[in-house]
Parts: sequence; C-alpha cells; structure tokens
Amino acid sequence: MTSPDQSPEPAYAERVFRSPAGIAGGVLLLALGAWMGIDALVRGHGRTPWLALAGLLLAVPLVVAFTMRPAVFANDDRLRIRNPFRTILLPWASVADVRASYSSEVFTKDGAKYQLWAVPVSLRKRKRAARRQSQSAHDDPHGRTSVNVDVSDSRARAADADHAVAGLREQAERCASRDTARGEPQVRWAYEVIAPALAGLVVLLVLLATG
Repeated sequence: MTSPDQSPEPAYAERVFRSPAGIAGGVLLLALGAWMGIDALVRGHGRTPWLALAGLLLAVPLVVAFTMRPAVFANDDRLRIRNPFRTILLPWASVADVRASYSSEVFTKDGAKYQLWAVPVSLRKRKRAARRQSQSAHDDPHGRTSVNVDVSDSRARAADADHAVAGLREQAERCASRDTARGEPQVRWAYEVIAPALAGLVVLLVLLATG
C-alpha cells in the first residue's frame, strides 16, 4: 500500500497552441499559389515555367513557416516554441515570465525574450480589456488606455491570447520546481524551411539577372 507521501506527482498532458486563423490563411495561400504556379508551368512559354517554379520554391516554405508551422507545446517539463525560423526549448526552471502586450512573449531568467507566434494578440480586444481594467480601478478619468493588460486578472482575459498566456504562466510557476524541468534553453534554426527558401531565392535572382 502506497503512503500519501510516496504518491507520484500529478502529470499534466501536453497542451498545444496554434492559430486557426493563421492555418486557414496558409491553406488558402498555398491553394492560390498552387493554382497560379501550375497554370504557369503548363501554359507558360520560354522562361515563364522556370520563373514560376523558382517562385514556388521560394514562396511555399515561407507561407508554411509563417502560417502553418508556428505552434507552442507545453508539458510538465518544458515549453517548446516553434516559430517560423527557429525552435526554442525552454525548461520551466529557466522561464522567468510569460506576458502579452503587442505580442505574446516569454522571458528567460538570463534575459532572453522569445515571441510566441502561435499565440497572436488582438490589439482591439486588448485595448477593450485594458479600458475595462482601468475603468474598474478608476485610475484613468480621461479614458486613455494601453495595450498592456495584467493577464493574471481574470476580468482582463478578453482574448484567447490572454487565456493562453495566463495558463502558460501558471504552468511555469507550478512546474518550475520539478527536477525534470531544469536545464538550459536550447535554440535550433529551422533549416528545413530556410534552405529551400534560399534556394528558390537564388534561382529566381539568377533567372531575373540573366533575362
């Protein structure tokens, strides 16, 4: 029989944050690009098919990088941020704070700052939340507001970004003391996105220069 002192620590399933609007926009852009590119490849003459191919090689990785690739993964041990050109691994013990103002950002204890592309901020909702917060505090009689909102205040969580940031902040505070949450931040460049985009750019520039 297991005593209460020996009970395992609670495990929290990994949470994933993405931008549905960004993914939908990426799918539409890829469909439009594929339609135009294939049309140019099939019906184009002379250098047009090659220009279209180079344009697709440049555009497709960039569209995927900025719309479909961004994601944030959070589990008991670490925060994994997948931005357009980098993947950042942050053990919870290295996280100092998570904030949302003009964008959602995470700060490490060594002073680094990383943006959460997958958790976009709506400035209109942010100003509305800030106005409500300032009115409730009676500290701004002229109605001036800021985009900065205390997301720890449940009344200020008017946008999905605020809910996500508040949840990540709470998880950082809860999991930072775990032995498995220790370590140094790691940053890896997304060469699988950068390499084909650079190749497409080089080919496109060569074609344009020699035309």
